[in-house]
Amino acid sequence: MILDILRKNDAEVIRHDERLIITSVPNEKLEEVAKELFSANCYYATGVGVDERGMSQGFAIYHIFNSENEGKYIVIKTFARNLTIPSITPVIEGANWAEREAMDMIGIKFDGHPEPERLILPDDWPEGLHPLRKDFPYNKRPPSIKPKSRVKKKDPNTIEVPVGPYHPALHEPESFELYIKGEEIVEAKYKGFHVHRGMEKLAESRMTINQIPFLAERICGICGFTHSCAYCQAVEDAAKIDVPERALYIRTLLLEIERIHSHLLWFGVVFHLLGFESGFMHTWRIREDFMNLAEVLTGNRKTYGMNLIGGVRRAIDESKKRKVMRIVEGSKRDTVEIFDNVMGMRELLNRMENVGVLPKKEARGIGVVGPTARGSGIDTDVRIDHPYAAYGELEFKVPVYKTGDVLSRVLVRYEEVLESFWIIEQVLDQLPQGDIINENYKIPEFAIGLGATEAPRGEDVHFLITERENKVYRWHPRAPTYNNLPALPIMLVGEKLADAPVIIGSIDPCFSCTDHVSIIDAERGKILWKGPLNEGVRTWGG
Repeated sequence: MILDILRKNDAEVIRHDERLIITSVPNEKLEEVAKELFSANCYYATGVGVDERGMSQGFAIYHIFNSENEGKYIVIKTFARNLTIPSITPVIEGANWAEREAMDMIGIKFDGHPEPERLILPDDWPEGLHPLRKDFPYNKRPPSIKPKSRVKKKDPNTIEVPVGPYHPALHEPESFELYIKGEEIVEAKYKGFHVHRGMEKLAESRMTINQIPFLAERICGICGFTHSCAYCQAVEDAAKIDVPERALYIRTLLLEIERIHSHLLWFGVVFHLLGFESGFMHTWRIREDFMNLAEVLTGNRKTYGMNLIGGVRRAIDESKKRKVMRIVEGSKRDTVEIFDNVMGMRELLNRMENVGVLPKKEARGIGVVGPTARGSGIDTDVRIDHPYAAYGELEFKVPVYKTGDVLSRVLVRYEEVLESFWIIEQVLDQLPQGDIINENYKIPEFAIGLGATEAPRGEDVHFLITERENKVYRWHPRAPTYNNLPALPIMLVGEKLADAPVIIGSIDPCFSCTDHVSIIDAERGKILWKGPLNEGVRTWGG
């Protein structure tokens, strides 16, 4: 079906194999192709703008779709004409941020885009400077300009609650503007990208292919190993590198340990937001065993430093396998006991049931991923749909709930933790002997690679184009929170201010869930509260 859609729209198929289709689509056919792919249940994963002048070409956008039914990713390439490409956001809402990012970072304009505003660049960034163009030096610091003044329309019947953006506890400042009538949230706006670390520019300008795994692992402070895996898989895909089976099993083991400690951390945060402090302490107590276990296996509690192109850096011996099994068996009992107690606490369930609902149709349109998608009835998981590492050799279930509320997202993660225990047991039982790395490879020039993993928060996608001298020409990592954050306004509108913290926390966003906020009377401009959101809610939330 996918090839039929492409052929009838004059697409040129550049690559077609068991996991990936790369095609070039004429400018005037792009919107129709995107619309038909989406109608054929190919959801929008991400988009990547590329300055291909160094490849003797022009500027292009690569739109990446995920076909779960056919087990393939579809990469749609379109060149800009006079720096302009038709926008597909009018037919696929999930393309909004990707196109706006390409506007900011590459300078491509998207004709017909409904919201052609800056996404990443700050308001005081000079016009006409685009950081990911190849002629923009990585160390350039342009002077600031005076930003355009913006006048907010004030509704005297609402109170504005700006959540964020800055607080010393935040590792990624984010900002929500909540507009309140009484106790009800009537409108929600999101503004992120307050800190841009320039990882793509750094990797493309200064680093070699085998240095980037260590940078990729620092994309996220909680689940960095999955980013490292996705990057390595992208290079291995581009260069057709066969990874030893033992290395694939070791990657799988560490990915599931990371999933468990990430979910346990998240449970603790959610329980804290709900006022269940003993649940917070118990889940973090269990998590500590997995942090220590990661140190035994890799030498580090986080940023494991295990991945290289073609395999891993350390093997796992029998004594380490026995230690893993002891911790898994004890942690499984403790986890089940905690959640048996939680499911019997009606005061907690009332805070989660039918709260922060994300309907399936809206979830699919935006392109949400991971537990956020599975909690809204979307059966998606990269480990099943596009098997990588050793997942194709293992048995496990993917939990899916249909109600789309906070409780559904909690239950999905709980069942995923139990499945991760089972996956680890299988990995240890089936762990093969042999080499742990293949260093006999050559990186081709200007080859496209795609790596995808199922991170704890959802699908990670890493897209790259290789270059000569062991470098990357273009690298673009897309984390799951990038796809999940645009869904939060839908979850928040119509809910009570008191439920905002747990609704925001329920997608496990990649920034601190303890934002400090100011609550402002929109009519008088008077600051009513400064401090933690939950305390402000208790004081001014009605």
